[in-house]
Amino acid sequence: MNLKIFNTLSKKLESFKPLNDTVKVYACGPTVYNHPHIGNARPAIIGDILIRILRKIFKKVVYVRNITDIDDKINDKAKEENVSIEIISLKYTKIYQENMRTLNVLSPDIEPTVTQNIHSIIKMISSLLEKKHAYEAEGHILFHVPSFKNYGNLSKRKKDEMIEGARVEVAPYKKDPMDFVLWKPSNKDQPGWDSPWGRGRPGWHIECSSMIEAYLGETIDIHLGGNDLIFPHHENEIAQSNCAHDGKPLSKYWIHNGFISMDKEKMSKSVGNIILVNDILKNFTGEAVRLAILTSHYKQPLNWNENLLIQANKNLENLYDIVGDEKSFNNVEPPKKFFDALLNDLNTPEALKELYKLSKNKNAKDQLKSAANYLGILQLTKTGWMDQRKKIKNIDQKKIEKLINDRDKARKEKNFPEADKIRNKLALDGIILEDSPSGTKWRINN
Repeated sequence: MNLKIFNTLSKKLESFKPLNDTVKVYACGPTVYNHPHIGNARPAIIGDILIRILRKIFKKVVYVRNITDIDDKINDKAKEENVSIEIISLKYTKIYQENMRTLNVLSPDIEPTVTQNIHSIIKMISSLLEKKHAYEAEGHILFHVPSFKNYGNLSKRKKDEMIEGARVEVAPYKKDPMDFVLWKPSNKDQPGWDSPWGRGRPGWHIECSSMIEAYLGETIDIHLGGNDLIFPHHENEIAQSNCAHDGKPLSKYWIHNGFISMDKEKMSKSVGNIILVNDILKNFTGEAVRLAILTSHYKQPLNWNENLLIQANKNLENLYDIVGDEKSFNNVEPPKKFFDALLNDLNTPEALKELYKLSKNKNAKDQLKSAANYLGILQLTKTGWMDQRKKIKNIDQKKIEKLINDRDKARKEKNFPEADKIRNKLALDGIILEDSPSGTKWRINN
C-alpha cells in the first residue's frame, strides 16, 4: 500500500516511507485554558484518521499528542477564577479529552504534559547554550535565530515577513529581532521551576521539541498541526531541534490542516465567532460533527455552518438504517477505491463518495462497517445512535408513542383531520413520521 501525503516542507505530494520499523508521529495538542473549539477538533480528527491508516499498513506506530498545561493564558484564567493553574489545566484537559472521545478520536499512545517534562526542557536549553545557539539576557534564555542558516525553510517566508508575523516581544536585550524565548523568569505570583538560570518557566516552542526528543527520539516520521502553527511555532521547533541534535532533522514529513471559517471568515476570538465543541454537542451527535469535518479535504479551508451538520445527520441516519442493530460484523477489507482515496493524502471527501456508493448495496454491510471504521463513524448500533440523538434533544419517547397511537386510532376511525393535526404537531417538534405496512416509525429531523 502506497500512502501519499502532502509534505509542507517540500510543498509536494510524496510517498510515505518510514525511517525504520516503528512509525513515529507527533501532534501539537491543546493549550488547556478553555473549552476546545471546532478548530481544535479538526487536527485531532485528521490525526486520528492518519493513525488508523498507518496502523493498517504498518505493524508498529507510536503516536504522541501533547497537552500544554503551562502558559500565560492559563495563568490569566487562573487569576480570573481565583484558583491555581493546576485546577485550570486539569479541568480543561479533562474536558478536551471527553470532547475528543465523543468525536470518536482514539487516545494517543502517549499524552505528555509540559509540566511533566520540565527536566527535559532544561536539558535541551542547556545543550543549545553550550552549542552557542542560545544566550542569556536579563534572566531570559533566547534562541539566536541567525545561528540556524536554514531558518524559514518550512514556511518559505522572507525575513521581513517572518519578523512581522513572528509575534515575538520586541526587547532591547535581544541580539536579533527574530530571537525567541526558551526560558523566562517567573515572579512570586507566577508558576515557576528552579533552573541553572533562576526560577522560571519555559517558552512555548521549546516544549514540543523537548517532548519529541523525550518520547520519540531526535528525528520522527510525521509532525502534525494546523496551518496556524507553521510559523512561528513549527519553524522554531525545527530550529531548536536541529541545532540541539547537530543538524539532524526534526521530522521527515509535515502535515498541516486548513482553517475552519464561519461565513468564510476565519474563526478568531477578536471577531467573536469561535464555536465551542461543547455547544455543538448540545444539538448534534459527536459522529455528526466528525462526519461534517470529513466532508472537506483536510488541507482545504472548511466553511462551518449548521447545514453541514444537518446533512451529516441525514447521511448517518441513512447509513445506520443499513447497519441496523447488528453488533457483530465480519472483518473484511474495505473496497479498494475507498481505501485508495484515503491513501491519496487522506482524501476523505472521495472516500465518503465511495462509502455512499457502497451503502446502496444492501448485501455489503460488512464492507460498509469496515470502511466506516477507518473514518471513525458507525461506531454504534442504530438504536444506540437514535438513543443518543433522543437524549440530546431531550425527547419524551413515551409521549411521542402515545401521540402515534392516538393518530393510528384517528386514522382507523377515518378522522383524518385529527390524524393530520397530530402529525403536524410532531413535525413542529422536529419529529418526522414514516408510515409503512409494518407500522409507523419516527425519526428526528436534523
